[in-house]
Amino acid sequence: MSRQLVIIGCGGFGREVFALVEALNAMGGGWVVEGFVDDAPSDLDLARVDELGSQVIGTVADLAERSSPFTAVVGIGSPQARVAVTGRLAGAPVAWAVLVHPGATVGACVDVGAGSIIAAGARLSTNIVVGRHVQIDQNATVGHDCVLGDYIRLNPQACISGSVVVEEQALVGASATVLPGLRAGASSVIGAGSVVVRDVPASTVVKGVPAR
Repeated sequence: MSRQLVIIGCGGFGREVFALVEALNAMGGGWVVEGFVDDAPSDLDLARVDELGSQVIGTVADLAERSSPFTAVVGIGSPQARVAVTGRLAGAPVAWAVLVHPGATVGACVDVGAGSIIAAGARLSTNIVVGRHVQIDQNATVGHDCVLGDYIRLNPQACISGSVVVEEQALVGASATVLPGLRAGASSVIGAGSVVVRDVPASTVVKGVPAR
């Protein structure tokens, strides 16, 4: 049975989500992308969506006005933007899809929250909690016994070691590493290529090796 899906955001990551859905469908996923929703698509984004054979079908406000149930996923990289979008749709009859690329590795006892996306090459070991609307990008790794809070993003090749807690709306940059047993506070940002060797306070930006 086919399942209709709306992708919110037609920028680069949103279009990567479209490709993820196509990969799932190649394995019998049964999704049908109804289209993209975007409040302010650029001309380039519109052209790229057209190249995919899809279309922008409206705005977030249009979705919020729907009375019939629908399924959606937020393909926007910014944690804060995702919070804003889902807040605007809090009263809508929306079911949030969970999308896991068939090329990802997800081990035993991994709990993935509604609206979360796990991209190709990502590897999650075991006993991991993934919150709502989390994005784990290509080739990122998550070790055992980690807790990933709602709305976080792990950029490509981020490495989260065992027993790490990443709190809500945090962002871990590309190829950054968080060493075992540490905590990255809510809304913190870990710069690309950084190595985190101590806890990161909430709403703090750190970068470098070691990260400061």
